[in-house]
Amino acid sequence: MLEDLIKEELVKSMKERDVLRVSTLRMINASIKDLEISRRPSNSNQIKDEDIIQILSKMIKQRREAAVTFEKGGRKDLQDKENEEIKIIEEFMPNQLSDEETHEIVNDILNENDFKEMRDMGSAMSILKEKFLGKMNLGLASKIVKEKLEG
Repeated sequence: MLEDLIKEELVKSMKERDVLRVSTLRMINASIKDLEISRRPSNSNQIKDEDIIQILSKMIKQRREAAVTFEKGGRKDLQDKENEEIKIIEEFMPNQLSDEETHEIVNDILNENDFKEMRDMGSAMSILKEKFLGKMNLGLASKIVKEKLEG
């Protein structure tokens, strides 16, 4: 299970005294614990790998946004730290589809569902999110869908 792997990596990183890796893995664990706690009243506090992948995707997105902000602010040191954290988090994500594969899949989804207008963008993105969450850069997919439906 992914949660166990993250905990093992945390212990290993602590032994190696890798400060950035330890803090990043602790943040991941804290997010997982938050989700477990929020689910306690409903008796469905069992965390699945899909839940963890969703958490990791959100963390990556936040760090990408922060890195862009730091770049604009001229804080290369903080931008580099965010990028290092992204690399650590991505180790626990399923392999991402390449840009070419993303283009192909988006084209297939649009053709299969006969999406041709901008109003179909939400439907196309929900299908992509449902099938490829954690496996595809949804930001890129959104850009491709928008280009295809506008052009």
